[in-house]
Amino acid sequence: MFLADVIGTVVSPVQHPILDGHKLLLLRPLDPKGHPQGPTRVAIDRASAGRGDRVLVIDEGNAARQTLGAPDAPVKTVVIGVVDFVELEGSVVFDARG
Repeated sequence: MFLADVIGTVVSPVQHPILDGHKLLLLRPLDPKGHPQGPTRVAIDRASAGRGDRVLVIDEGNAARQTLGAPDAPVKTVVIGVVDFVELEGSVVFDARG
């Protein structure tokens, strides 16, 4: 699992049945303090996230397939939650609530 900021949406001409009805998000992975970490990723959205949201992401095939309820799906990366705040070593390092 990792944290990421949603930086956009993806429209793909790839027509795979598992993608029907799912939004694809472009993500910028982050370390716990909110600094960019690694290359951008594309993920299936299961949390109704949008641009500007900080999200929690599964990046493991079996967990992603279980989340989608599709044991044979060719997926790996799925957004499973929108993050309200991050507390690190007793300090709040991110707070979306204001």
